[in-house]
Amino acid sequence: MAAVQLSGIFKRYGDTQVVHGIDLDIDDGEFVVLVGPSGCGKSTLMRMVAGLEEISGGDLMIGGTRANTLAPQQRNISMVFQSYALYPHLSVYENIAFGPRIRKESSSSFKPRIDAAAKMLNLSGYLDRLPRALSGGQRQRVAMGRAVVREPSLFLFDEPLSNLDAKLRVQMRTEIKALHQRLKNTVIYVTHDQIEAMTMADRIVVMNAGRIEQIGRPLELYDHPANLFVASFLGSPSMNFAEGVIVNRSQGQTQGLALKLTDGSEVALERAPASAVVGAKVALGVRPEHVEVTAQIPDTALDVEVVEPTGAETHLYGKIGGTTWCVTTRERSRIEPGQRVALRLPAEHIHLFDTESGRRLV
Repeated sequence: MAAVQLSGIFKRYGDTQVVHGIDLDIDDGEFVVLVGPSGCGKSTLMRMVAGLEEISGGDLMIGGTRANTLAPQQRNISMVFQSYALYPHLSVYENIAFGPRIRKESSSSFKPRIDAAAKMLNLSGYLDRLPRALSGGQRQRVAMGRAVVREPSLFLFDEPLSNLDAKLRVQMRTEIKALHQRLKNTVIYVTHDQIEAMTMADRIVVMNAGRIEQIGRPLELYDHPANLFVASFLGSPSMNFAEGVIVNRSQGQTQGLALKLTDGSEVALERAPASAVVGAKVALGVRPEHVEVTAQIPDTALDVEVVEPTGAETHLYGKIGGTTWCVTTRERSRIEPGQRVALRLPAEHIHLFDTESGRRLV
């Protein structure tokens, strides 16, 4: 196993810089997920760690050794790709044994490791099959088995579940997490799927445009996003937003601050931070599951346009302050499109962000 340190890592293609000064410390045995939209630099960063891309600047340390100029085979890593990268003419056993054979290890030394990996990954009954006789999930397990047999200090996963259907993705992410818990190796996992990031990571690194936006534990980022990008990226359905100007409350009997939305309505800010001052332009954010349908005096109202029942919950979509909002309720709602519903926005679940910088108000 190995700790990994990235200090000021950047990547440039000609005059174009795509990764900008990444600083990241990964503890020995930690499962870290790099997440972000396509083109944010997460795969490029992983490929620099793997030695498949040259590092333009900064320092990469793996297990206390500077790895910038080390060849990939000298870094003691194993990488699992999105495309499986299996040899179609080789059996499952021979695919897993390919690396040890290339390193000229004896069969007696690597066969027990292959048998153990096959048992761990439920592949024992498939060792004689060719890849074309396997399902997508089984092929991904073979790719993982090939990585496990190498006994690396560091596992790299580059969007390994992207080619699987929804049900298999759920199953495989559970298996990958269980594998990590058994082996205790350091893992860097790249994905654009925030659900994978939330369910698998010890810590999440949210990237955007070649930079790190925020690092933290999944629920820490979910509950306390540092900026508008993180708030909107993590969560499904994503956080609701409404822009407005902070004013002195003009409605009701209680004095205090409110957010005046573009449609003229006001939302009371019972727990506004000290940095929220009258006249400031801010974006209010509330997650769909925290918005309450109420029969009491509402904070705002939603004209329902779309109703999506999923079984366990119902999603209501409509406009507030000129933007589309989603309200998630666990009840079997009888609300129909065209109805207006009164909403309460609990003060403890309201997030405020500066509209210019995007930063969270604290």
